[in-house]
Amino acid sequence: MRLPSKRRCAIEEDGKKMDQAPPFRNPFVHVLKFSPLEKAKIALMTVTLFPIRLLIAAFMMLLAWPFAFLASLGRSETTVEPQCLWRRVVDIILKIIMRVMWFVGGFHWMTVKGRRALPAEAPILTLAPHSSYFDAIPVTMTMASIVMKAESKDIPLWGTLIKFIRPVFVSRSDQDSRKKTVEEIKRRAHSGGEWPQIMIFPEGTCTNRSCLITFKPGAFIPAVPVQPVVIRYPNKLDSITWTWQGPGAFEILWLTLCQLHNRFVVEFLPIYTPSEEEKKNPALYAINVRRVLAKALGVPITDYSFEDCQLAMAEGQLRLPVDTCLLEFSKLARRLGLKPRNTEKVLQDYVNRARKLEGQKLDLDDFAQFLDVPVSEMLRDMFSLFDEHEDNCMDLREYVIALSVICRPAKTLETMKLAFKMFEAEEDGAITEMELAVILKTALGVTHLSVSRLFTAIDPEDTGKITFDKFRCFVEQHPDISEEYLYAENAGLSSGSCHVHHTESSLSSRKLRGTANKKTANGICPDFSPKDHDGTIDGLFKKHN
Repeated sequence: MRLPSKRRCAIEEDGKKMDQAPPFRNPFVHVLKFSPLEKAKIALMTVTLFPIRLLIAAFMMLLAWPFAFLASLGRSETTVEPQCLWRRVVDIILKIIMRVMWFVGGFHWMTVKGRRALPAEAPILTLAPHSSYFDAIPVTMTMASIVMKAESKDIPLWGTLIKFIRPVFVSRSDQDSRKKTVEEIKRRAHSGGEWPQIMIFPEGTCTNRSCLITFKPGAFIPAVPVQPVVIRYPNKLDSITWTWQGPGAFEILWLTLCQLHNRFVVEFLPIYTPSEEEKKNPALYAINVRRVLAKALGVPITDYSFEDCQLAMAEGQLRLPVDTCLLEFSKLARRLGLKPRNTEKVLQDYVNRARKLEGQKLDLDDFAQFLDVPVSEMLRDMFSLFDEHEDNCMDLREYVIALSVICRPAKTLETMKLAFKMFEAEEDGAITEMELAVILKTALGVTHLSVSRLFTAIDPEDTGKITFDKFRCFVEQHPDISEEYLYAENAGLSSGSCHVHHTESSLSSRKLRGTANKKTANGICPDFSPKDHDGTIDGLFKKHN
């Protein structure tokens, strides 16, 4: 697979193109590299400034607790009480305590641009990009409500501080929680400014700020005016970003507190009032607000989503590389409606049809006929992923393998089993080294891949062929075949796994490996968009037309 040399750009409403500069960075990966001077600075700060800052920050959190506890007493979750004098005083005290905490952490100057709208003008604030737990800074600056996991309120100390800002809780145990959450947001949004504003991160997960991914429509379902808010961290060393693949939570905290100064900029953009069409179509509303934010940030937009993040983080025998084409393929398959509901049945049908072709190549029209979809620009983009030699033909078996990976990212052996079935010879059920290379490079979403070392290890008798049973037995004995054989043999291949991306520690000569975050939704912005509001294909097409 390969990314096309020319990629379509998102279209602005005035007909101009919003550039997406290739090569496109994987938005879910963050890699830190340090110069010798930076290592020395971090080493010095680790034994001097870091422990002092950490202790003072923890003390400020403890100091804030009794005030938050006092102000939360007697509060109702369904009604908002008048802001009497003592509650206002507590609110000011908590803002001062939180500001001191951030100041101690190195955020000495915080730049605020624009004017924050009143709750009656814009009851919802949509913030982007979401890249770290440090995005809590604007929450503590405004004491606006947020959407949180219900489990957060039971965390000692933290839960009390959270309850003070009157968040909207999402419960994992309640099947109707998403619907109830949206209804609660609608109720507060239509209160005429009685309730505090709600801050929502519509991306739904953390990225590295290289682009804006698909916005979840939950913040836009109430159909009320929103105020887009831009967050920036213009630091020389990006120790802030906390993505799914890269440095872990404590490592980010350590590196940030070791910086002498951290910059933070928040910009309140003009209020965005939805049109009648946008009020009826939350997906379209979300798309247009994202366009406004992307223009202000000067970054491209992409239709990668939280689901693509889950694909990149899937725990299987084959860990996807950083620059895998499968993220692009997954995005196109989702937009074309090609991800099947009955995955096993559809894949088996595709396997049988692909076997009958016996490796025969298809052109674009044949590919469209196979999928039973019309030829479109998006289908051309998908076709070009498999048209590696740019001769207007592709191997259908590669499409089936790629589809299996994005539909079942953690079931590596199941994908390999159907791949062997399509490539194996009828007489002995075996495949050659070249065929294994095609299978694995497609499953990883890369253009070139050498599998000589792996094939030799599986085939010590040097027969020139291997069966699926031999492959499966080898994988069971060597569960990390990606790291041991593929990434080791292919120098240009970089694994997106936490086992490969690392930062070099300044504390010693050893390498401190970055830890990927657990695959749970970020506590600041859990996904609360109801299933029936995930957006429609028509709404997505309007963005590009």
